[in-house]
Amino acid sequence: MLTVIGEALVDVVQRSSGVDAHVGGSPLNVAVGLARLDHAVQFIGRFGKDAYGDSIAAHLRSSSVMVPLPPDENPTSVATALIDDDDGAASYTFDLIWELPGLATRLPFMLQGTSLLHTGSIATMLEPGAAEVLAAVEHAHPNATISFDPNCRPSIITDRDYARAQVEHFVALSDVVKASDEDLEWLYPGVDVLESARRWLRLGGSAGPALVVVTRGADGPWGVTAAGEAQVDAPKIDVADTVGAGDSFMAALLSGIVDQRLAGAQNRDELHAMPAEVLEGILNHAARAAAITVSRPGANPPTRAELNALGAPEAEATTERKP
Repeated sequence: MLTVIGEALVDVVQRSSGVDAHVGGSPLNVAVGLARLDHAVQFIGRFGKDAYGDSIAAHLRSSSVMVPLPPDENPTSVATALIDDDDGAASYTFDLIWELPGLATRLPFMLQGTSLLHTGSIATMLEPGAAEVLAAVEHAHPNATISFDPNCRPSIITDRDYARAQVEHFVALSDVVKASDEDLEWLYPGVDVLESARRWLRLGGSAGPALVVVTRGADGPWGVTAAGEAQVDAPKIDVADTVGAGDSFMAALLSGIVDQRLAGAQNRDELHAMPAEVLEGILNHAARAAAITVSRPGANPPTRAELNALGAPEAEATTERKP
């Protein structure tokens, strides 16, 4: 069982051609992405007893994602995305409620049998829910692989020092970390993004990350482990928009780790020893998933069949092994 904990919301997407509403939220998108890649997944989050909440529940059910928490009495959270007609990039505004009251008492039951716990984004920043997410990570860490994507939202969390402290706390507790170059540039202005990622690899010492990956848009993803570094080119594809691309990448990255039998605390040593050539293959797998997502509107991650049909990328990966 894989578990994702975090926010669920509805993306109201505004283009010059009109307005559409799509179910979203970075952690929810990752949960759906994992389920479409044929993994058993549960999503721990919140949504309301309203039309938007009903659409979230239906969306999760349609991808066979398990939902252990019922809807609550608060309105469902909404993100409004404005799409740039020139490059398909999205900018966001948010109307959010993030809390999971009583979660601590349910965690032992809900996380029983979980081999991987993923979280990130707003869920790890916005109180009071962020403290509940941290407690879930600490509870799961002895038995499960922990993954984290900061997916920074400066329009919501404007205090960079606070955001940096939160991110580094979660990074130090994580085995797998993914961040965009924009995340790292905002968190550490003026610092090379790859050097920031290398520093994250050292956070938490031997109990810290085994793998840190940086997504760089059209420049393709790059990753670092104790054994070396790897980067691959992004597949060439026509872009509809970039909504959910990073989440599809995250889901496929985790799927690759699970497929390699590297998930679960019992495999932590093997994950830390991942060679650069294995990382290379996982990055290619994740880059293809992101490419499919950007080729169509909204956060719509691929199925495993779609991902397999895309085939191997034309670009060759490059690896650098550490002595």
